Amino acid sequence: MTTSLPHIKPFLNSIDSIINNLETRDEILQKISEYLSNNVDHYHWVGFYVVDDSGVNLILGPYVGAPTDHVKIGFGKGICGQVAVSEMSRIIQDVSLEDNYLSCSSNVQSEVVFPIMKAGKFVAELDIDSHAKSPFTDQDTELLEAICKKLAVLF
Repeated sequence: MTTSLPHIKPFLNSIDSIINNLETRDEILQKISEYLSNNVDHYHWVGFYVVDDSGVNLILGPYVGAPTDHVKIGFGKGICGQVAVSEMSRIIQDVSLEDNYLSCSSNVQSEVVFPIMKAGKFVAELDIDSHAKSPFTDQDTELLEAICKKLAVLF
């Protein structure tokens, strides 16, 4: 397991390999969730939320980690819903300081959510929870933003 991300390029090469070698979007998203969870020690829950047909809700997609009750989240609700509205990444180093946080587990101390945009339209997001406070660095941001750009072709 890796505690930091000193070499982002190998991670991105692995993501490219996953995208190029699996057929369905859900298979790709599941494998990426597994890859990130297995290779970064502060990624305890890794998953995707996808915009539903109504365009006002997020539906839980492939993920790795503890089960969650949050299988459908309205735009604006919680950190995930806020990202859906703002279309901007959120990095929450201490979830206890957030008024609009939807708790998935008492173990979660921090969360990051990155939008996936296709042709300027919000289509999905990558959500990662950590059991540590303040674990996310600029390297996490660089890696996760790059992954989300690569995933846009799937939507």
